[in-house]
Amino acid sequence: MFGPKGFILPAPCVILLLLFLIWPGHGSEIIGGKPVEPHSLRYMALVKKPGMCGGTLIDPMWVLTAAHCAGQSSIKEVFLGVHSIKADEKDSRQVVGVQRNYPHPCYDAVEKVNDLMLLKLKKKVKETDTVKCLRLGSTVKEPEPGTKCLVAGWGKTSYVAKQGSDILMSVNVTVISRQTCNSPEYYNFKPIITNSMLCAGSDGKKKADTCQGDSGGPLLCNRALVGVTSFGHKCGLPKKPGVYSLLTDKQLMWIKSTMKISIQ
Repeated sequence: MFGPKGFILPAPCVILLLLFLIWPGHGSEIIGGKPVEPHSLRYMALVKKPGMCGGTLIDPMWVLTAAHCAGQSSIKEVFLGVHSIKADEKDSRQVVGVQRNYPHPCYDAVEKVNDLMLLKLKKKVKETDTVKCLRLGSTVKEPEPGTKCLVAGWGKTSYVAKQGSDILMSVNVTVISRQTCNSPEYYNFKPIITNSMLCAGSDGKKKADTCQGDSGGPLLCNRALVGVTSFGHKCGLPKKPGVYSLLTDKQLMWIKSTMKISIQ
């Protein structure tokens, strides 16, 4: 079967995609941020392969990240308790092998829908003063436009930078309505910003964004995990905000069922 742009999707994914579409008239680098207080975001995971992504430790055996981070091969290990990538952090850092990658079964790289992936670790992470899980709630309340949310990562701090930040950075981004984000001045339905996505960026006064190197990292609103950094156009452009995979009820159901039925 074919989706809106002519790409092939499994039948269940077509149904999900149609449910997610938002039509007109209906309601991965840290830009403008600052260094995080060391080990204050203890759930942050660093994924290196051979580029870099972020992730969130949601359980001692599981990290949530973006499906596109895997590229053409599997992610083999994650780093936890990291503040400075280059520093000797042997006392705080844990390097854990990945047993299996679980990309969302309906992820589509063209339409960028369902850009989520679970990483099952080979052993349980030890929760410490520098490593701690950020557990998912039973449901996620979608933040209203204008809400301030936190993003973090080790990505580049400007679009022209040649490499990412050595230390973990964070910035507050402002949620933008889907109607605005799909408008001609913004993404113009290329791709369609669906109701499984959330736009967030500049508040109109200063640049605030994520981009290369921050994919897979968390979007936190009112201290709750609401989404995962997915994509954007360049970095820091006011009318091309970052787009995040929203943890809708359906996505939470997939996450929890995958964790429950995965091979032990």
